[in-house]
Amino acid sequence: MSSVLELNDVSIQFGGLRAVGGLTFSIQPGELVGLIGPNGAGKTTVFNLITGVYQPTSGSIKFGGVSVPGHKPHQITKLGIARTFQNIRLFSSLSVFDNVRTAKMMHLQHGIAHSLFRGPAFLDEEAMIENEVFDLLDIFDLGKEASTPCKSLCYGDQRRLEIVRALATKPKLLLLDEPAAGMNPTEKEELMHLIQFIKDKFQISVLLVEHDMKVVMGICQRIAVLEYGVKIAEGTPAEIQSNPKVIAAYLGTEDGKGPLDA
Repeated sequence: MSSVLELNDVSIQFGGLRAVGGLTFSIQPGELVGLIGPNGAGKTTVFNLITGVYQPTSGSIKFGGVSVPGHKPHQITKLGIARTFQNIRLFSSLSVFDNVRTAKMMHLQHGIAHSLFRGPAFLDEEAMIENEVFDLLDIFDLGKEASTPCKSLCYGDQRRLEIVRALATKPKLLLLDEPAAGMNPTEKEELMHLIQFIKDKFQISVLLVEHDMKVVMGICQRIAVLEYGVKIAEGTPAEIQSNPKVIAAYLGTEDGKGPLDA
């Protein structure tokens, strides 16, 4: 089975600082993979490398066999990679509907002429986009909020909306950057079910960066661990939980127990 995403010996340096060093890992179709590590380990930097925000100093990144470096972020999104952010980045002055609709614009078929004259092709495509947006919002129980300014939503709904907007780009790979940040235990439980639902419903791969170990261990099929930009372990949740390097470098405390033992 061909990998959806392949990173091979990827490194990036900012001056004399090596943020990621020699990172190699892959994601298979339909797989849910976790990427964990302490603050400053390089997790978000990896997301920025995959999505074209940063260019690697060395190594290769391939998505569906296509080399990613050199492409701009919007081009990579069009290839089929979508992401969310640690800090919610919605268009706060726009409605819930329009936030999702903006993501649909990248797949428009009609050109400027159709837009100016609003011919049948333009109207048909606009109607199709509107239906697709409402369908997505209904799936995630946000249809009733379609006309609401997104800044008026509660925190959990804003997180969901950001995921919906990412899904509107029709990705093959979804990158979630600390989606549980700021959520209470009930919201985290709902998020776990939501991520699993998204993977199965839309038949996509998911790469999850998350500090909450219960979320990571509860839903990820495989986990990679970074320390100072270097991968120190990779395996199933059970393997990661008992890995001495992980316990010592990331999860360990003086009594030899870490968050995974909670």
